[in-house]
Amino acid sequence: MSVKRFIPLFVFAGIFVAFMIGLTLNPREVPSALINKAPPEFSLPPLEGAGIGLSNNDLMDKENIIIVNFFASWCGPCRVEHPALEQLGKIPGVKLYGIAYKDRPKNSLSFLKSLGNPYSKIGADLKGRAAINWGVTGTPETFILKDGIIRYQHIGPIHDIQMTDNILPTLRQLAKENGS
Repeated sequence: MSVKRFIPLFVFAGIFVAFMIGLTLNPREVPSALINKAPPEFSLPPLEGAGIGLSNNDLMDKENIIIVNFFASWCGPCRVEHPALEQLGKIPGVKLYGIAYKDRPKNSLSFLKSLGNPYSKIGADLKGRAAINWGVTGTPETFILKDGIIRYQHIGPIHDIQMTDNILPTLRQLAKENGS
């Protein structure tokens, strides 16, 4: 009996097992390569007529926990998560920064005017380069930093469940580390 006869069966079985394992994975739980590292270098211009831009220097705040949210006016889930961002922007000891991803500045400004602007600062990532360097897979995507180090990443919109189960516990833990 030749082993060569069974090679196609072994290949098929290997592919089948890999496929079945892939079905059990949640793409929202893909670990970021940037967790516990400094964010990539970036310097973004402001949205037209909306203050100053955003850069790495803004993320080196030792007094506050920093949340960076990638959003776009054309992103439906960004509208859905907006109330959660407004809540996060009001938490003492937390600074919320936005990065408008591949969006026309006038559209971003209109989006924020209609829903409210929860961000302390906003950078315009017009070509999406900063998002690529951060490893963003799509909008919305949110990063939580402490002492200039990325400590948590959330892919997708933030709903009540994510606030309760992930975001707020992470903020509480980081605040404890700060001795707050």
